[in-house]
Amino acid sequence: MSVLYFSLLLVMAVLAFALARGRASSGARAAAFHSRPNYHGLLAASLVAIPMLVVFVIGAILTKMIAESQALTALDPALLTDPLRRGAALREIVEVANGRFRGNPSITLQAAGDTWAYVQRVARFSIYGLGLAAGIGGLMFALRSITPDLKARNRFEWLVTVLLMICAGIAVLTTIGIVFSVVFETVRFFQKVPPMDFLTGTQWSPQTAIRADQGGSSGAFGVVPLLTGTLLISGIAMLVAGPIGLFAAIYMAEYATPRFRSTAKPVLEILAGIPTVVLGFFAALTVAPLIRGAGEYFGLSVASESALAAGLVMGMMIIPFVSSLSDDVITAVPQSLRDGSLALGGTKSETIRRVILPAALPGIVSAFMLAISRAVGETMIVVMAAGLAANLTFNPLDAVTTFTVQIKTILVGDQEFDTAKTLAAFALGFVLFFFTLTLNVIALAIIRKYREQYD
Repeated sequence: MSVLYFSLLLVMAVLAFALARGRASSGARAAAFHSRPNYHGLLAASLVAIPMLVVFVIGAILTKMIAESQALTALDPALLTDPLRRGAALREIVEVANGRFRGNPSITLQAAGDTWAYVQRVARFSIYGLGLAAGIGGLMFALRSITPDLKARNRFEWLVTVLLMICAGIAVLTTIGIVFSVVFETVRFFQKVPPMDFLTGTQWSPQTAIRADQGGSSGAFGVVPLLTGTLLISGIAMLVAGPIGLFAAIYMAEYATPRFRSTAKPVLEILAGIPTVVLGFFAALTVAPLIRGAGEYFGLSVASESALAAGLVMGMMIIPFVSSLSDDVITAVPQSLRDGSLALGGTKSETIRRVILPAALPGIVSAFMLAISRAVGETMIVVMAAGLAANLTFNPLDAVTTFTVQIKTILVGDQEFDTAKTLAAFALGFVLFFFTLTLNVIALAIIRKYREQYD
């Protein structure tokens, strides 16, 4: 339905553009028009597309509400009070209506499916009719409004401004919604687990038993082992990606020939496109055995899954983030700074160390902070190479785990969102959000401090 409707919308918008543009560019008074013909066409296309889009959005929402209420009336009224049973019943109704239900549906379920299909069919024709009528009405209004005094450019630019404001508002509201949803569930978690036990506890075992006489029935929600594991793996990753990425950026921006740069930079950025699960396989099947074998050769005890293996591969993954962004920042440094340093007798290396890198420092810091945030949020590599053990250790040869891995582990499968175990995932998400926010604040402070010297 949506594909056909938007195809109709596109055809109507193109038709409106052509008709309005043709009317504004024809006639003896065409040169006296306030705006160019293209703006008249764009304004007409907007007046057609916007009403049709509004009809589609409102119609889709009303169709879903009406179809659900009408279909559920054919079933047990108790379904309306149980969200889980209601959702399962709606899925079965949709499967029956679409002919994908396995087995023979009951009489009431078949009636509900027929009702759903009927409402959808009526709504589809209604939306098409109302949308087409709205489009034609917008087209007629746009054509009648075309006069030499019509400020089509101003009105179209106002519509574009409103659209941009709506998009910005959606982005802001989405961020606010995410924050409030996480905070709300975190507050519920802290009602079950004291905040100090969560923030200062040194034992993480969120598994809860079904019976009170089973081990681990109370659960342990100390976040310190997860924090140390996250910092350990991220630190190893940055020790790999930071120097390699920065030196690669300096070479490609200042020393490499254009021919080598045009080949090396895309090849380096391919690392950013490799799926993390593939890197996880590489870490688990290649890097981890090599580290374990090297450790045994030197008499060291290395776990089969270690923070070092995960950190090395994660560092390899985030090298493009550091190198590409740092390269762009270094290249953006004004050539006049380079010329002035060389004119004063500085060598190329001295110019890079004392002029270019300080001037590019804010951008380089931003690249490093982005890479750290990417490392902190990585999951698959840690799952496959570092394991799930929440060990409080700073030994890179031991198995550790991170925030994101535990969030994934807790929320796998069907969960009841009223237990401390499930709510712990939201608390971990809130701590991770606060951690990355702190990194961004530090980065902004550094950028603000050093940018003033080169403005």
